[in-house]
Amino acid sequence: MSNVRIILSTVDSLPAAEAIAQSLVTGFLASCVNIVPGLHSVYRWKASIHNEKEFLLIIKTSSDKTGAAMEKLVEIHPYELPEAIVLDIEKGYAPYLDWILKETGKSG
Repeated sequence: MSNVRIILSTVDSLPAAEAIAQSLVTGFLASCVNIVPGLHSVYRWKASIHNEKEFLLIIKTSSDKTGAAMEKLVEIHPYELPEAIVLDIEKGYAPYLDWILKETGKSG
């Protein structure tokens, strides 16, 4: 397994997605955040079924920065209960994985 992690989250607006992405990347907690529009989510929340448009955030970070990135994500996320799911990256293109580690190894 590599030392790179992916954090997945969803938000309800492009401004919220961009604010989270900017905060994580400028704070060296993520090398890159992809903002994927056009997501349609169906979920149960507080005994009701919701159908909502959302934006998916694909956050690339190192294992060392995962905890801090999750904390920042939850701190600035607009939802009462933010999605914050970490995926281990077993394997990937080594130069790309090295770039992620390099960019999250710096400090602001």
